Amino acid sequence: MSDTHEGGFISKVIGPKRRWRAYKARVRQLPPNYRKAVDAIERYLMFFGPMDADSAGSLFEDVADLFERAAADGTPIREIVGDDPVEFVEALVANYAKGGYVTRERERLTNAIESAEDEGLGDQGVSR
Repeated sequence: MSDTHEGGFISKVIGPKRRWRAYKARVRQLPPNYRKAVDAIERYLMFFGPMDADSAGSLFEDVADLFERAAADGTPIREIVGDDPVEFVEALVANYAKGGYVTRERERLTNAIESAEDEGLGDQGVSR
C-alpha cells in the first residue's frame, strides 16, 4: 500500500496523521507484551470499530493511556482485558461509537421494529 493511499485511509479511519503518529509512537514505547496486546486491539478495531475518525482517534489514545498506566503499575494484561478480549473491546467501542454508522443503523433498526410493533398493536385494538 503506498504512503499516499495509506495516509488517506488512516485519515478517514483515525483522523489526522499527526495524531496517528503520536499514538503509534506511544505504543512503540510499551513493553513488548503490552505492545502486542495493543496491536491486536488496534487490528480488531480497524475491522470492527464502528466509529468516525475523531471517535476512533480518541479511542486509540485512551487504549494507549490504559496500557501505559497498566505497564507502569505492572498490571497483568488479563486484568485489563478480562477473560473475553472481544467483550472488552466491544465495551470500549460502545463508549465511543455514538454517531458511527453502525450505531445509527442499529438505532434505525430498533426504532423501525418498535414502530412496526406499535402499528400492529393499533390494528388489534391492544394498547401498550
